[in-house]
Amino acid sequence: MKPLSRRTLLRGTGAALALPWLEAMAAKGPAAKAPVRMAVLYMPNGVHPDMWTPAGVGREFTLSPTLAPLEPLKKELIVATNLWNQAAKGGDGHYVKTSGFLTCTTVTKTLGVDINCNGVSMDQVAAQRSGQQTPFASFELGVNPVTTGVDRNVGYTRVYGSHIAWSGHTNPLAREINPQSVFERLMRATRPAGSSAKNDVQLLDLVLDDAKQLRTQLGRADQVRMDEYLSVVRSLEDRLQRSTSPAQRTWKPRVALDPAQKPEAQPKDYADHVRLMLDMMALAFQTDSTRIATFMYSNAVSNQNFSFVDGVKGGHHSISHHMDNPDQMRQYQLINKWHIEQYAYLLNKLASMPEGETNVLHNSMILFGAGFRDGNKHDPHNLPVVVAGRAGGRLNTGQHLIYGPDSPLSNLYVSMLDAFGTPVERFADSTGPARGVLV
Repeated sequence: MKPLSRRTLLRGTGAALALPWLEAMAAKGPAAKAPVRMAVLYMPNGVHPDMWTPAGVGREFTLSPTLAPLEPLKKELIVATNLWNQAAKGGDGHYVKTSGFLTCTTVTKTLGVDINCNGVSMDQVAAQRSGQQTPFASFELGVNPVTTGVDRNVGYTRVYGSHIAWSGHTNPLAREINPQSVFERLMRATRPAGSSAKNDVQLLDLVLDDAKQLRTQLGRADQVRMDEYLSVVRSLEDRLQRSTSPAQRTWKPRVALDPAQKPEAQPKDYADHVRLMLDMMALAFQTDSTRIATFMYSNAVSNQNFSFVDGVKGGHHSISHHMDNPDQMRQYQLINKWHIEQYAYLLNKLASMPEGETNVLHNSMILFGAGFRDGNKHDPHNLPVVVAGRAGGRLNTGQHLIYGPDSPLSNLYVSMLDAFGTPVERFADSTGPARGVLV
């Protein structure tokens, strides 16, 4: 049906009648372009090295046993081989590689007093330049609470193993692990109720004041733990203050949230907990409450029990130190595959959310990765990395891209930042955009 002019008249028997307003008279200009979203899913403890890499190259590739759950989404994928994080080659087995995964920098070795990642994470580079467009500059999600104290085996604070998102050299961002709290934050953003956010800021101010007073009464070790806690609270306060700014009052959600979708507060089952957090990420993207998110399946050195997976008996970290034992390597691969299945779950959920003539997945890029390859070697070479979604048509998906040995992981981040609309000339040790990623 062709659009009608608002001046169209009905003519007959010498008279002219103005038509009532009809849908056909609606403006038919180009639809508003959907926003691009970016997310990172981080898996601890590496992968079975022989079960990850696809066979073939370019568009002629076959997914590996670990990546097999992504087969229906194959045209939406970029699997990158031979990327590494040079800055994480030294140090301990886990903490340097976890906190440095998105910064591509070497964290300062410390027992906790002077944590410093010596960079800003890739997601926060984007958030600092575009985060004012949504109520939340970014979402940091997880399942485990922050681990504190010191790992005496390697001499690092365990806090490094609980964060991949850093807004500044000394500012790891607080993660939300309660799916119900995430949903309530989304509801407050999409249905603002007066001064609720300001009240939250005031409550946090009181918490900070009490914590500072308590700190003066503590011993040195407890003061370190309190400093770790305060850094997390301050980052939460900063984001709450942002959400009350005048710029956010003109924002409108792209879809309405149904209060009936509210999840349970603290699921006892780990698998259910993971899926609920991924559901919350999907809702945040669908409503456009944020366009940037990170999710940690678990903290570094996690020994989450995976006996709920058929064929597995034991904890993740213990099994990852397989010592080439065939049965442990078999179980290790099954755990990796389970993580990919959850990744596929998120991708399918985003693909099921219509957005104009496409869907939310089409307008997103979702990175899955780990800070090292083989959990038995803690090797940051040839990292397991896959990206899904087309970033609104900016990513050249449906490929297995094989780079030269030891190509910088940061090159991929340069390409992703460009696709997101926040381009940079360089990021950390990058040498340019990653070949073949951008259209």
